[in-house]
Amino acid sequence: MEVNEAMVDKLAHLSKLSFSDEEKTGIAGDLQKMIGFVEKLNELDLKDVEPLMHMSEEINVLRDDEIKGSISREDALKNAPETDGVFFKVPKVIKK
Repeated sequence: MEVNEAMVDKLAHLSKLSFSDEEKTGIAGDLQKMIGFVEKLNELDLKDVEPLMHMSEEINVLRDDEIKGSISREDALKNAPETDGVFFKVPKVIKK
């Protein structure tokens, strides 16, 4: 597959990006290298290779939920720049 300026323009349009002519040239070269790599991978004989479902045989081991000690509310609020005594006070970010 040949990467040309029209393809770069189409990809830029789809991704809502704009590039200078110099950037387009660089991007076209990078895309051509990536496509060349994938084409090289497609040349591999994989008929005797089983599909890989996971990268390793490790199983995700989750720990049991346990109640553990935590810092007190007062200690947590000591780290806050501003509180109302019970909660952290933060700047308003949602307008009504």
